[in-house]
Amino acid sequence: MKRRSLKVLAITLTTALMIGGFTGCTQAKKSNKVGMVVSTLNNPFFVSMKEGAEKKAKDMGYELVVLDSQNDPAKERSNVEDLIQQGVGALIINPTDSDAVANSIKVANDSKIPVITLDRKSNGGEVASHIASDNIKGGSMAAEFILDSLKSKGKIKIVELQGLPGASATRDRGEGFHKVVDGKSNVEVVASQAADFDRQKGLSVMENIIQAKPDFDAVFAHNDEMALGAVKALKAANKNVIVVGFDGNADAETAVKNGEMAATIAQQPALMGEMGVEQASKLIKGEKVEKDIPAELKVLKK
Repeated sequence: MKRRSLKVLAITLTTALMIGGFTGCTQAKKSNKVGMVVSTLNNPFFVSMKEGAEKKAKDMGYELVVLDSQNDPAKERSNVEDLIQQGVGALIINPTDSDAVANSIKVANDSKIPVITLDRKSNGGEVASHIASDNIKGGSMAAEFILDSLKSKGKIKIVELQGLPGASATRDRGEGFHKVVDGKSNVEVVASQAADFDRQKGLSVMENIIQAKPDFDAVFAHNDEMALGAVKALKAANKNVIVVGFDGNADAETAVKNGEMAATIAQQPALMGEMGVEQASKLIKGEKVEKDIPAELKVLKK
């Protein structure tokens, strides 16, 4: 009888522990705490993203814990582990690197913590929702701005400075741009060359194009860094053409205000942060979220 009683007691205790464990998981998922891991807070773009998330979390009544990865994938993983230990109900991650972040996301997956990525995608792990600017639409917006600005001209000749070959932003921004300009009898893309999203390369590629094909009316650069390099080359050659960039960084904004650039297709990092918290709230509540969510872009002009 004693042995049987002990066996029953052991089964009862095991069951109780299992129930307690499931309850703990349920409580973690319903936590009022949201974790946010940012690639670096040395970049104003990501500071704005953090501030947008903080404002939205406060408005929605969530506690937001933000950790800086300092562009270090090892620190990123450590930050994720730290937030899991703190009992967050959802994780918002702005990856340091699309490949490296996969390991950090798998750590969250193992702990049953839903993950949202911002701006950069992950090439592994299970991500509930990804929030980023619609680069295809942005490329189309740039083309439309150029054509509208030059509509009084007969033939419009455009130079395209492409980003890093193979990068998703290069592919998507180029696709959006060509959707608008290709097939139009009054529009010609006279040169389309890669400058790898780099300001110095934007300068040197633009110099080469000016020498080879000096007759053009506008430049579309896949990011602001290349656009700013192009501006420098155009100034040196005393050429006055429309330059449109992409991103909306501080230097580009100044260049637009000074009339050196006509416009930039501006991303909205604060909006991305806000949207991240909104999706985290849905996941904590057990609601469905969209796999890919585009953040609106805007044309920043003088």
